Amino acid sequence: MKQVVDKAEDVTNSRVLEILARSGFAASGILHLLVGAIAVRLAVGGTGSADFSGAVAELATMPVGPFLLWGSFAACAALSLWQAGDAIFDFNHQPTRKKVKNKAKPTLQAIVYAILALTVWHFVTGTGTGGDNRKATSDFTIAMMQAPGGVALLVLIGLAVAVTGVVYGIRGPKKSFEKQLRMPSPGPARTAVTALGVAGYVAKGTVLLLAGLLIVIATIKEHPEDSTGLDGGLRALRDQPMGPYLLAAVGAGLVCYGAYMIMRARLAKMTK
Repeated sequence: MKQVVDKAEDVTNSRVLEILARSGFAASGILHLLVGAIAVRLAVGGTGSADFSGAVAELATMPVGPFLLWGSFAACAALSLWQAGDAIFDFNHQPTRKKVKNKAKPTLQAIVYAILALTVWHFVTGTGTGGDNRKATSDFTIAMMQAPGGVALLVLIGLAVAVTGVVYGIRGPKKSFEKQLRMPSPGPARTAVTALGVAGYVAKGTVLLLAGLLIVIATIKEHPEDSTGLDGGLRALRDQPMGPYLLAAVGAGLVCYGAYMIMRARLAKMTK
């Protein structure tokens, strides 16, 4: 058994997987760029689904769509595996409380990138549509509300997503994201990375906060169909006073986050 475990750890530490995992950051960046662009389009009266299924749908329409889809799937799956390796094999020498805290982040990241990979896979196999994420979130909310204790759990999930959004929003101005990177030397490149990270994390935090609040509100009001994820959150923002301008600003911020993630593919600290 120990040999199997050691072999699995070697795989998650391999140079090949690291390269693929770095490309996962780039794939995530491209998807965020597209979500941001769709959000800006919605702000000026256009159409589209401003979430990852909508972004992947647009990716699929490009001239090299099949190649991009397969590449994005492999990249996101590899990054999920890399993060899972962190969660399973790293931090074991630390005290229990610190170990649990440090393992929680890569565990959540592994789940996030696995969901991204699954979203892309649906399009690779021809079963995906632009409204998949929106429908999946609504269906999940309906199913949870029908389960024993599901309402309370949904509220907790919504609050957790909203709090995550606040954390992301704070991370931007504090520039704490720089700890994840091998920052360039002082100069234009460093300034660009910092500026994109600050704007991007604020925008990412905003959409997560909105998505989390939608889950809570839809659950409390017993309207699970209103729990519609990122797309629903951004559309709700558009419906507020000055909403189109706010949505355009958030969309531009998501474009910045996408550009930051593409840079992160090269600059990320991947040493375990």
